[in-house]
Amino acid sequence: MIEQLLPESVVAVEALPDDPLWDSPLHPEEEVLVARAVGKRRREFAAVRGCARRAMEKLGVPAAPVVSGERGAPRWPAGIVGSMTHCAGYCAAALVHATDLVSLGIDAEPHGPLPDGVGASVFLPAETERLRRLAEQDPAVHWDRILFSAKESVYKAWFPLTRAWLDFSEADITLRPSPDGAPHGTLHAELLVPGPLVGGRRLQVLDGRWAAGNALVTTTIVIPHPA
Repeated sequence: MIEQLLPESVVAVEALPDDPLWDSPLHPEEEVLVARAVGKRRREFAAVRGCARRAMEKLGVPAAPVVSGERGAPRWPAGIVGSMTHCAGYCAAALVHATDLVSLGIDAEPHGPLPDGVGASVFLPAETERLRRLAEQDPAVHWDRILFSAKESVYKAWFPLTRAWLDFSEADITLRPSPDGAPHGTLHAELLVPGPLVGGRRLQVLDGRWAAGNALVTTTIVIPHPA
């Protein structure tokens, strides 16, 4: 599902509940990170790293441990950029050669409404108004969940370039449905704080895509090299 939202240069690997990747073996460096984790957390941790290693192999890179660095961000092999995500019953990793993209972020969430109170604490007033209008147009789509996922993808693409925190309120995101009414579309994020320098220029806008289906919401952000 998520590979349809990414450029062809990106290798995406997903794992659904019946995929053997959920029982992927861990490297010793990874074992340390989940030594005290409960079974569910351990399986998700293993599955998403299994996805990442399979993506490495498809990129022609030796499969390597994926350990957590600053603020929990994954550390990738030299010359690779990527992102990982997991939620109930779903894991995915997306990797690409750094020569093809500057950064990327992916996120997956269950396609259901956000818990009460979450939206009020993470959405800007303008975003809340746009969500209201989208819900009037298509009430079958949980737009609040898509927007929450989009904010996660924005952060995952932002952090490797800045090594700085980005609050939910520091990116104003517009969701744009497909003109044909299908449950997918694009997203446009305006950074409300100074953006990262890319090719010597300040990047203040991030673009991506979203899709809803199979009980999941997926979002992606890609940052290309300057033309």
